[in-house]
Amino acid sequence: MVFAHGFGCDQNMWRNVAPAFEDRYRTVLFDHIGAGGSDLSAYDPGKYASLNGYADDVVELCRALGVRGGVFVGHSVSAMIGILALKKAPGLFDSLVLVCPSPRYIDDAASGYVGGFDQLQVEELLDFLDSNHMGWSQAIAPTIMGNADRPELGEELANSFCRTDPDIAKQFARTTFLSDNRADLQGVAARCLVIQCAEDVIAPREVGEYVHRKLTDSELVLLDATGHCPNLSAPKETIAAIEGFLRGPQLG
Repeated sequence: MVFAHGFGCDQNMWRNVAPAFEDRYRTVLFDHIGAGGSDLSAYDPGKYASLNGYADDVVELCRALGVRGGVFVGHSVSAMIGILALKKAPGLFDSLVLVCPSPRYIDDAASGYVGGFDQLQVEELLDFLDSNHMGWSQAIAPTIMGNADRPELGEELANSFCRTDPDIAKQFARTTFLSDNRADLQGVAARCLVIQCAEDVIAPREVGEYVHRKLTDSELVLLDATGHCPNLSAPKETIAAIEGFLRGPQLG
């Protein structure tokens, strides 16, 4: 069971979720390049200019560990990274758990797609990050986390953002927020669980519903939770949703 964190985070974000599955699965946690304890010397701007570079890392890691027919749990941008990894290495995962996924963050008026942001909003967000990584982290983290009555959660996320390598974070942000992976939702050969929070300013409800519609074999669970990081703000509910999915369809 492989857990992959979202932008600006690291594997520590799964500390309240992953242990619940250790009695049934071999759990694998790792840091994307630029985060946590990753090897910064391995960073290649060309490779990581698209999410495919991150997906290649997932494939390489899982092959090295002998993963086959596993469960991939990806938060935020890692949800799409997991889909890309499976397409590169069919059979790597039998099940995908997509926590607050988004195949495209920018609205597409031509197709009626709602991503949650318009082009100008994303450009302003990225320009702010480029000019002031620390200030961006402190300003945006509480909004992403939600749960204003629990400020310690926003503070933890801000601290996580600040620990990421700033140059790599800036490029990863552009790769994340400017990508359009809607076409990659077709032909996914795995059971999928889409976990959506009731209120999420980064990946609103319409996005979760879109992902669910486009995935042939998927379930959608709407958590009574706010924010973009239920692995931190609502771990019990997140665990329950994953456990229910892994038990499979209940007959009768």
